[in-house]
Amino acid sequence: MAKIMIVEDEAVIRQLIGEELTKWKFDVFQVTDFNQVFDEFEQAAPQLVLLDINLPVYDGYYWCQKIREVSKVPIIFISSRNTNMDQIMAMNMGADDYITKPFQVDILVAKINALLRRSYNYAESGEELEHNGISLNIDNSSMTINGEVVDLSKNEYRLLFILMKQHGKILSRDKLLRALWDDERFVDDNTLTVNINRLRRKIEQAGIDDYIQTKVGQGYIVP
Repeated sequence: MAKIMIVEDEAVIRQLIGEELTKWKFDVFQVTDFNQVFDEFEQAAPQLVLLDINLPVYDGYYWCQKIREVSKVPIIFISSRNTNMDQIMAMNMGADDYITKPFQVDILVAKINALLRRSYNYAESGEELEHNGISLNIDNSSMTINGEVVDLSKNEYRLLFILMKQHGKILSRDKLLRALWDDERFVDDNTLTVNINRLRRKIEQAGIDDYIQTKVGQGYIVP
């Protein structure tokens, strides 16, 4: 039974989400002391975090960044803030997904299940990947370039895994979305762009240019 940590200051919404997730057989932990979110996270050791942006004391971006300093646990932002900038900022802070209020619980559950499945079962084969100067480290979701180990978020890791696994082939945006989230209807297309751009920056900063190429009107390719 996966433990889900809910960080939401509106008690009615927090309790509603908690009740619904309990019906789906999740072990739910609700944070109520918003001064101690990070301490609560370390003590609870959840498999996934649901995180609001507007919180007392520090906002969700702050807590996401703190969690990312020590953990790659999947994080889904749940917020009434629906601008592109909010979503981009959340992804840049290390979030894996973003869902706006109001939302249907079945969509939230689908996102949770997809993230849990991929986060904890994706690399069971123990396969190792190496191509054109990048070694993908499956055990700790990182890549090694020129001897430098670079940490990757869950989505960055999955994108690079898929692109390297099928290097030489053009992968459409739809195919990448399906591979990451099962059903692209649940995902803002902008989420893919943000993750691709962030992954490219990390690769370029480590010394390799143009590793992931865009094929206009077709998709992406690692040649």
